[in-house]
Amino acid sequence: MDRFRMMFQYFQSNSESVMNGICGLLALASVKMYTSFDFSCPCLPQYNMAYGLGIMFVPPIILFLCGLILNRQSLVMLEEWRRPPGHRKKDLAVIRYMCSSIMQRAMVAPVVWIIVTLLDGKCLICAFSGSMDPEKFVGFANVSTVQVQQLLAKVPCKDDELIRNNTSRKAVSRYLHCWSQALGWSILLILIIAAFIARWLRPCFNQAALLQARHWSNYIDIEQKIFEETCCEHSRLFAHKCILHFFESMQQEIQLHSFSSPREGEGAEGGEDLLQGITDQDQVNKLLKTWYYEKPPLDVS
Repeated sequence: MDRFRMMFQYFQSNSESVMNGICGLLALASVKMYTSFDFSCPCLPQYNMAYGLGIMFVPPIILFLCGLILNRQSLVMLEEWRRPPGHRKKDLAVIRYMCSSIMQRAMVAPVVWIIVTLLDGKCLICAFSGSMDPEKFVGFANVSTVQVQQLLAKVPCKDDELIRNNTSRKAVSRYLHCWSQALGWSILLILIIAAFIARWLRPCFNQAALLQARHWSNYIDIEQKIFEETCCEHSRLFAHKCILHFFESMQQEIQLHSFSSPREGEGAEGGEDLLQGITDQDQVNKLLKTWYYEKPPLDVS
């Protein structure tokens, strides 16, 4: 039990490292999902593009939303953005920093999926085989327009009888495959160059403001965790005190049924400090409402 408590405390105190790990796992999961996915192009002119582009862009949207859901800071950022100012002003720089951090982590898995699909090439071939110019390929000469569209749509299906022996099928497939890989490598190169430039240009900006934004974003996250832990502890102590009060009020019935009454003051000493002056539900609700609408200033002097 102590090990689980230590692990839980570690995850709470190192939420940024944990989120980096979760983003890495999502990226690996996206690669595994695509490699195990049985891609089957419909090879129909009216459905190829929708299917190919759907496989390329719908799973990244799902992975992006999963990244936002799993990132605890996304909820913390929304609460900080929506909360009433109270006695503590809201710092937009901190909210922007948190939003940027959340988006960067959530975009890892979707970008990996898109790059993998482009390097594989099947989605692009399925989506754009019907859009190719048949005049560029000899095998589609002397064929009616309707037949050309059907043949181009069946390029991804190499085992189809209509296209199996066509000499231009491989040419169209290779052409689109080369463009798909070139686009995938280009996106990867652009992302690496952008990350490299951002990494090296980062010291040129105001480091003090960056440190402040990072510090207070971590503070908001930790403050929320400690508040939740304190509320749980207070709830436990308040429930304990209510139960003791119930049994004290039932002493007459307990004596009649020969039950042993609890010792006076047993287990209540630890909660006296937190529960000083709090005796009913309305007072607890008032405290929670005050915390939400009138956040105390960051000044403990």
